[in-house]
Amino acid sequence: MTDDIASNYRDIITALGEDPDREGLRDTPTRAAKAMQFLNAGYKTSLDEIINNAVFESQTDEMVLVKDIELYSMCEHHLLPFIGKCHIAYLPDGKVLGLSKFARIVDMYARRMQIQENLTREIAETVQEVTGAKGVGVVVEARHLCMMMRGVEKQNSSMTTSVMLGRFRSSQATRQEFLTLIN
Repeated sequence: MTDDIASNYRDIITALGEDPDREGLRDTPTRAAKAMQFLNAGYKTSLDEIINNAVFESQTDEMVLVKDIELYSMCEHHLLPFIGKCHIAYLPDGKVLGLSKFARIVDMYARRMQIQENLTREIAETVQEVTGAKGVGVVVEARHLCMMMRGVEKQNSSMTTSVMLGRFRSSQATRQEFLTLIN
């Protein structure tokens, strides 16, 4: 697969008017192909493998929050990165999830071509599914290179998306506690 992608990058470089055989570009098609595969590795990631039975019995019923999880994703409209952080909170219902698994869930979905709105929803629904929580809240804050490097070229713009499930949707107090804790 790397060779096929590299061949396409070589064609793109040529179509842009560059010489793919010049010293600085000679290995670029292969490097770019490997980078694109890495940046989209989430398509080949299995939720079962990531979770790896790290759901544990617990009497905890108060909010659990993991914040500032770094994320790097790819805008499906322009194939340019968006970079940000994700905050995840949930209300356990007899089970808790191993801490590192939240970052792994974020990476699994972030390493795909998509829009931020869908990324936020996928993370929330997955945490809900895996934990059976009474509620899940997810906020993603990101800066999009497609807004910064091209088009409107707004360097200081950022986008915030949120998905609230269960008690995070039905209880204003729970939602407010979450939003206060992440700010």
